[in-house]
Amino acid sequence: MIERRTPSRRLFVYSNYIVLTLFAATCLFPILHMAAMSVSSNSAVTAGWVTIWPVGFNLDSYNYIVKNQAFLSSIVVSFERLLLGVSLSLTLTILAAYPLSKPNLKFRSRSVYSWFFVVTMIFNGGLIPGFMVVKETGLMDSIWALILPTAVNVYNIVLMLNFFRTQPAELEESAQIDGAGIWRTLWSIYLPISKPSLATIALFTIIFHWNAWFDGLIFMNSPSNYPLQTYLRTVIVSHDLTNMSANDITLLQNISSRTVLAAQLFVSMLPVLCIYPFLQKYFVKGLVLGSVKG
Repeated sequence: MIERRTPSRRLFVYSNYIVLTLFAATCLFPILHMAAMSVSSNSAVTAGWVTIWPVGFNLDSYNYIVKNQAFLSSIVVSFERLLLGVSLSLTLTILAAYPLSKPNLKFRSRSVYSWFFVVTMIFNGGLIPGFMVVKETGLMDSIWALILPTAVNVYNIVLMLNFFRTQPAELEESAQIDGAGIWRTLWSIYLPISKPSLATIALFTIIFHWNAWFDGLIFMNSPSNYPLQTYLRTVIVSHDLTNMSANDITLLQNISSRTVLAAQLFVSMLPVLCIYPFLQKYFVKGLVLGSVKG
């Protein structure tokens, strides 16, 4: 089918390009502005001369945060949370979604378990009961307090089971004829063709764990166990440079609380910005296929 390029159609297409370009620019401007502030001099930032291009270029703010042990330890905690949280969440999501994707004839208790998960989407115990559970189970001030309470996301399970349902039943039947069991079928047949859905769920989970800050604030008694976003929250609320050593006093000529904060925030965004382009090609396909109701 050949599309007719009428004047109204061209106007519509060009208008879309302009609107989307402006929208992309509004999304990029805060990031570029923060990056420019982090490598600009203190006087230029204070005077308001910095937009998206650095003024008085220097890396003193990054030199300062590299020497900040609290910032470095929070990054380690966040990466540890990311590794354990994403791995555990994907594993539990797959193990829950695969049996729930089967028809009632193969899994007779499917409806009971389905309602069990649906109820958790409607009702929530709340902050205080959740805090008491974490405290009484001895998870306070440990990395597992940030992982186990949110290890299972029902929305991700629904996304995954609907993706499993879109696969031909003949795949499983042929595997069973060849002598494959349930685990072999899941591992060798379903998971290799589920990359779009797995990538989508992994991206959701990565963003959730990387951006979470409130659970670190209520479950961690020691600031040394704070994840990165919780640490940055404390910096934003009350930040000062009084802990600088005598050898670092010369850095005050080029840095301030604003430039250091900009450097820390920019560094905190880099992991997600680096991961997202690699998962983007699976994101739309996995989200669309997983949302098809069978």
